[in-house]
Amino acid sequence: MSGFSASWLALRERYDVQARNKSVLDAVAAFASARSSIAITDLASGTGSTPRAIATLLPNRQVWRLVDNDLGLLARAGAWNAPAAIQLMTVPVDLARDLELALDGQVDLVTASALLDLVSDAWLERLAIEIAARRLPLYAALTYDGAVSFDPADPLDDGIIAGVNRHQTRDKGFGPALGPGAAATAIRRFEIVNYRIIQGRSDWTLGGKDTEIQTELVAGWAGAACDTGTISIDEAARWLASRRNAIQTGKSSIRVGHVDFFATPIGTR
Repeated sequence: MSGFSASWLALRERYDVQARNKSVLDAVAAFASARSSIAITDLASGTGSTPRAIATLLPNRQVWRLVDNDLGLLARAGAWNAPAAIQLMTVPVDLARDLELALDGQVDLVTASALLDLVSDAWLERLAIEIAARRLPLYAALTYDGAVSFDPADPLDDGIIAGVNRHQTRDKGFGPALGPGAAATAIRRFEIVNYRIIQGRSDWTLGGKDTEIQTELVAGWAGAACDTGTISIDEAARWLASRRNAIQTGKSSIRVGHVDFFATPIGTR
């Protein structure tokens, strides 16, 4: 998997922190509140944004297994100067091939951030089955849902985002990706295996001061739309120039749709 640069992950982290749904986080905290310690497995950890975002909601004594196949990102994740009561273990695993290995051992909670829209329906079904077999809860955050809005609007916006959403369904290493349909599909998968779901929106809301991330997004989106052929190169260039001008003059705002959910087995573990 992976393919995401450390610089991009660093850029997006504070927007992820701001966007995480509070009601879903409250449910995670309530689940953990009766425990004196907790063991968490974080799937596709990247540089370790999930533990940094939610560690304060959990018991002081925490053991995190940070799972990814990118050794460079894992090295950055393991370098976090965590509180003394938090133990970090970095675990190189190819999740497409060895998901079961990632879930073995002492685990009280599974987490994943910005992962599910990259995986296939078959892999997601496998995840739900494996987690349900172990009767583990899952906190899945920041799953892209395809809903993007711009201000000011441009006639080419719909074509660009249609191309982006088509591009999102390409194989990211797990088979044909679910892309914008991932959150809804994941929730159905966990309901099928008798899980209770608490869900909420976790949209990025980017304003006039958020120039760096907006600039990165629109460049990537223009390229994705061209790559899928939903618009021409000339149209993409025109759209990108217009968007960059709005960003540089502080007149651009973008909303990027995401969904968070917390899935828990019905009944006691």
